[in-house]
Amino acid sequence: MARYFDVHPQDPQPRLIRQAADLIRDGGLIAYPTDSCFALGCRLGNAEGKDRIVRIRRLNARHHFTLVCHDFAQLGQLVQLDNWMYRAVKATTPGSYTFILPATSEVPRRLLHPKKRTVGVRIVDHPVACALLEELGEPLLSSTLLLPDHEEPLTDGWEIKETLEHQVDAVIDSGECGLEPTTVVDMSGGDAEIVRVGAGDPAPFE
Repeated sequence: MARYFDVHPQDPQPRLIRQAADLIRDGGLIAYPTDSCFALGCRLGNAEGKDRIVRIRRLNARHHFTLVCHDFAQLGQLVQLDNWMYRAVKATTPGSYTFILPATSEVPRRLLHPKKRTVGVRIVDHPVACALLEELGEPLLSSTLLLPDHEEPLTDGWEIKETLEHQVDAVIDSGECGLEPTTVVDMSGGDAEIVRVGAGDPAPFE
């Protein structure tokens, strides 16, 4: 059965955040809130956790996973940034954007796009997610909690627990966090290409 953490949306309780982080360190898969919508998350090195996300969402091999980071320094260890990429990403983070960029050797190969050797990265802007990432001390391998045959992500924490009771290890609930996933910007081809328009304003990349 999945554990249920009822966390304050603006002032998350440190004890609950520590418990959730310990669960992740022990190989757990969680559902947690972000500034765009709920996401599934586990450690980067958790191969079983990644496979569980794939099964829950029925993802194909071309899916870009997202590495959710606490800050820009953490992000910079995972992807290669030219000067223009650095300025563009820095100007729009933290926020509801996912950037597809060439990965560094710090990223496990199984997380990369099989042909492009790219990965999605973002810096989250949500008090609960930020507290979790700070406590964890490393990025989260994540994917939007959009279930197969659903047009919109799940937004209610208790509904997520009931739906994924035996598929995730915990749900962090701090209230609804929106329906729109991030705006996805692919910078791996030398310029900015908007792949998906979501919660982040696409104007800076048009």
